[in-house]
Amino acid sequence: MPTIAVPRDALFEALGKTYTDEEFDELCFDFGIELDEVTSEKEMLIREMGEEKAEANDQKASEQVIYKIDIPANRYDLLCMEGLVRGLLVFLRKIEAPVYKAVLPSRPHRLLVKPATAQVRPFVVAAILRNIAFTQASYNSFIDLQDKLHQNIGRKRSLVAIGTHDLDTLKGPFTYEALPPEQIKFVPLNQTREFTAVELMDLYSKDSHIRHYLHIIQDKPVYPVIYDKNRVVLSMPPIINGDHSKISLSTRNVLIECTATDLKKAKIVLDTLVTMFSEYCETPYTAECVEVVRADGMVEKYPELRYRNEVVTVCDINRGVGINEGAESIAKLLTKMCLRSQVIEGGKSIKIEIPPTRADVLHGCDIMEDVAIAYGFNNITMTLPKTSCVAKQLPVNKLSDQLREGVAQAGFTEALTFALCSRDDVSVRLRKELATIPAVHISNPKTLEFQVARTTLLPGVTKDDIGQQEHAPPDEAV
Repeated sequence: MPTIAVPRDALFEALGKTYTDEEFDELCFDFGIELDEVTSEKEMLIREMGEEKAEANDQKASEQVIYKIDIPANRYDLLCMEGLVRGLLVFLRKIEAPVYKAVLPSRPHRLLVKPATAQVRPFVVAAILRNIAFTQASYNSFIDLQDKLHQNIGRKRSLVAIGTHDLDTLKGPFTYEALPPEQIKFVPLNQTREFTAVELMDLYSKDSHIRHYLHIIQDKPVYPVIYDKNRVVLSMPPIINGDHSKISLSTRNVLIECTATDLKKAKIVLDTLVTMFSEYCETPYTAECVEVVRADGMVEKYPELRYRNEVVTVCDINRGVGINEGAESIAKLLTKMCLRSQVIEGGKSIKIEIPPTRADVLHGCDIMEDVAIAYGFNNITMTLPKTSCVAKQLPVNKLSDQLREGVAQAGFTEALTFALCSRDDVSVRLRKELATIPAVHISNPKTLEFQVARTTLLPGVTKDDIGQQEHAPPDEAV
């Protein structure tokens, strides 16, 4: 589950009420999220940098109380302070869920897609936040949400990469191209001189943050790049933005572009950014459309901010959740979860409006889950199942247990080892080349001990023996 860190006092001010830690913990539980930790900026800095370095940077951190809150991985609308506050206020019935609008101006900006982008990163969507007013807190939240979306739905930028730009420093129309790396040259973010794309790959190979994304395009024959009318580089996704169009607290018009290998996820990311931060625009909850001209000439307008309707019967909801509520009551519960609902068919069904912020709602089961959250899991009456079932052991399990017992009585020792092991376990320690081992590799292993699925029992057995030898007394060591 992703975790967001929000200042407690700012959160309470936005909610219009002060809570104790226990009260806020209960509110989070009722809303389907979890207060993971109560800490401070100073404590967080010590964890990240160590005590000595933190003391040297002590003036940068304060004793301000920070709430670290666990958010469900599919609730992208709660990954920032703005979305969390909005969701809680609607849940507490203090405000109604806002209506988001995409406005198409008489002369919209255009983003032209070149055919060569299909070789590396084929999709792009864009939108504009007009007359936005940033504060330091909202600016930091804007940047932080982008990072959360990169790591979460964007799968570390491999599926979706976000670029945000000061529109007033650029001139449309824009073009999304793919060129050989030696032909791309620009001043990257927070640098003072121009680099070619080849030089950038070398520069950022030692960067603790950006180096993790280089592999996405490094071996491609062409790199994606976005230009404005004057051939000013906006970004080279998914690596780095250009310094020319970087946003700041004084930025008034923000151009958001999302390049992707998955168009659906790009739309979700764009809608999430727009809906979360359009509240700071001169006309709240409104975004300006950008026309994206595809390589085949088709013109599409983004953001879509599409609303759709789902119909679920009252009977199905009550049976699925385990409650017995009327249609009006269920409609009110769903409205608390930012899902505007109305009773239809004489109280037999409910029509639910799914907003662009709720990309997690895919079908009726997701709607039932929101009913259960709003109703309160602790308020659902525990009942015995109406169907009586007699459990018994599967024949194959019964046979294996009998064989295991007989083999053990014959003097053999059973080996119970992990299904995962390290790459060295199946190659180096067995004196084999890893390339010749038909092992299934884990793409993002959490530890060095669990990198591949074992191809033989031998590594696990010998490793256990080695571990016992290492911890044996000296006079018993082999």
